[in-house]
Amino acid sequence: MSTLSTSTTRPIEINSNKYFVYCGIGGILACGTTHFGMTPIDMLKCRMQVDPKAYRGIFDGIRKVAGSKGLHGLYLGGTATFIGYSLQGMGKYGFYEYFKYAYGQAVGSDRAQRHKTLLYLSASASAEFLADIMLCPLETIKVRMQTAAPGTAVGGFASTLSQIRSAEGLQGFYKGIGPLWLRQIPYTMVKFASFENIVEAIYSRVLQRPKSQLSKAQQLGVTFAAGYLAGIMCAIVSHPADTVVSKLNSVARSKNNSSGQAQTTVSTILKELGFRGLWTGLLPRIFMIGTLTATQWLIFDSFKVKTGLPTTGGDGSDDSKRQ
Repeated sequence: MSTLSTSTTRPIEINSNKYFVYCGIGGILACGTTHFGMTPIDMLKCRMQVDPKAYRGIFDGIRKVAGSKGLHGLYLGGTATFIGYSLQGMGKYGFYEYFKYAYGQAVGSDRAQRHKTLLYLSASASAEFLADIMLCPLETIKVRMQTAAPGTAVGGFASTLSQIRSAEGLQGFYKGIGPLWLRQIPYTMVKFASFENIVEAIYSRVLQRPKSQLSKAQQLGVTFAAGYLAGIMCAIVSHPADTVVSKLNSVARSKNNSSGQAQTTVSTILKELGFRGLWTGLLPRIFMIGTLTATQWLIFDSFKVKTGLPTTGGDGSDDSKRQ
């Protein structure tokens, strides 16, 4: 293990338990804050997925919601978003670094280096599987609030939580875990594997300079650029499942408010939407996820730099290759 010093002069061993905890903290800062900041775009995206005719676009939606509900209305579901994605970020980044190290140790450093993309994919998939278990209940609350039909009274975080618990029990919070895994696991696999490879390509092919020759500010610039490109790829890969999650929770809410007893499944939603319907709201989500992913990587790597750790990815001098 390598040892680096933080700004408080306390050394952090790369791939030590303390290192993984710090990565988890960085994930909380990266994901909780950014997802909360993007709540208005996320809410409009969810509503467009459930009712494509609701708004003509992002700006039309912002104008209509702000006009009828005020700025507060744009942050509907914000509390659930912040809590849920803080927990998810902790698991996503912390477990990713742990599994990347553990799997690398299991197969040996030479094989891990030869098949590093496979290492990134397997580590990120494992991390996201666990992170989504923490996220799912909060995601359910968020989507129920955000996809309420126009004119429907929307309760706050606590009342929505209570409503789901009373009507459906624990199962109600995890009804969407399957679609959530289908959305988030491919998303995270693309997010981490593409980011790591894009960063390496920028240093080796574009800048043609090792990371060690660039300032920390320049390295963070590379982080942001690679994060945005990775985010665009993430949005495209995960969007169909995201549409199903929004529709599934919207249907569940409408049935709780009516006497309808018909069973709605993922397969029936897929038949109803069709291939074209699965891609509704893609452009707002590309904008949201691209910005979100780039900002998350920037916050995460900035936190690492602040604590004396190296930025993620690069030319072989990064933490992922130190054991």
